[in-house]
Amino acid sequence: MGFFSRIFGGHINQKEQPTIKFGRYSDAYKTPEQYKAWDLSLSLFDKGKYLDAYESFFEYLSDEEEENVHWTCENGVCRFEILQGSKRITGVADAKKIKVETVVAKTEALNVGFLRRLIESNFDLKYSRYALDEHSNIVMVFDTYTLDGSPYKLYFAIKELATNSDKQDDLLTDEFETVHLSDTGILQPISDVEKEVKFHFFRKKINEVLNIYQQGKLNPQQYPGAYAYLFLNLSYKLDYLTKPEGFAMEALERMHRMYFAKDGKTNVHKNQMLQKEFKVLSERNEADFAKEFYNVTSTFGITSPVNHEKVVSFIDGELHHMEWYKENGHTEIALSIPGYIVGYCLFNYAVPLPDRQLFYLFYQILEVDYFKALGFDLDYYNEDGSLNKRAIKRAIDQIEDQNENVFPNFNPNTKILEYQSIVDFSASYLKMIRALDLTKITR
Repeated sequence: MGFFSRIFGGHINQKEQPTIKFGRYSDAYKTPEQYKAWDLSLSLFDKGKYLDAYESFFEYLSDEEEENVHWTCENGVCRFEILQGSKRITGVADAKKIKVETVVAKTEALNVGFLRRLIESNFDLKYSRYALDEHSNIVMVFDTYTLDGSPYKLYFAIKELATNSDKQDDLLTDEFETVHLSDTGILQPISDVEKEVKFHFFRKKINEVLNIYQQGKLNPQQYPGAYAYLFLNLSYKLDYLTKPEGFAMEALERMHRMYFAKDGKTNVHKNQMLQKEFKVLSERNEADFAKEFYNVTSTFGITSPVNHEKVVSFIDGELHHMEWYKENGHTEIALSIPGYIVGYCLFNYAVPLPDRQLFYLFYQILEVDYFKALGFDLDYYNEDGSLNKRAIKRAIDQIEDQNENVFPNFNPNTKILEYQSIVDFSASYLKMIRALDLTKITR
């Protein structure tokens, strides 16, 4: 099984499945060879062998499955290209200086609005800066003396430049008519069928939650926590399963920031804000969404690596809240809580690989119709609609087999799984994850 497939959960089931990406890219899942390249890079830099250090640094960044980094070093000069989403980052390094840049967007005319935004953004950047090139294109630039360009500094500088430029181009082109994408050739189109399935899933799930919010049994004023779980679960699920770019991606990320902002607003008010954001998304037409569904090659992730204990702590803090809703017949809200836990972890963290694969399987089971519409052949349900115990256990066993060499104590206890309802199953599934021992063999 390939490294890329392991990260994105691509072939958990033995049957041949579509090669569709889910979730945002993370660079936290490095191979032993990449870690060795990093150590060598640091050692070479300390010895003053700067260009040799940079070659090892590029080997550390390079993901075999992604084909994300290309470089040549000859005659005392290293030239390199790094891909991040819709951005092609290029650079050159010699014995004296290193310079990295990318074209963020092309402009027909300079606009005070976006120029002011970029100048203000420069104050928040630590290494790089927005600028205009000789053609008045918006660019991001980082440069430094090679003597001061350690692998540590280079990593964080290029990551800042890459992730910010990748996000900014979509926001600028969506808001300003005179700004256009600079290099669409590196975007990887997906089929019209996949776009259509994602669009209808996106709109259907939003409308279902908005309907519960507007007509549900619980008063939103009295039970703001219940509706917060619904909205946040929806946001994280849409981000992971449909992976939109541009306007929709920023809207989902903004909702997360909005809800968790310490701004003095009540949860009731924040739910109202989330409801308005989702309503805007639900009213967007299919053509606008279609432009935001495509695949990209990435080098840097935006989530921070965490250990399994962090996942355990989050499950402990949230899962017990579903009991009251379950006992009182509020099934949708009860089910949204384990969904919120899974989505929050995937949205905010680079969790250990077994956790990531089990979270992916959780989505496959709960949203099986969506996966089938995308062409997956899954048998997690019997013909009468009940959960297929054997198929689910087989999928978990396969995840265990894939991780036995790195996580020798990884042994999911499938005996604690409950199959009488999807709510009971979801709760027991997270309890199974909580009890895992993910002690890792050190490199």
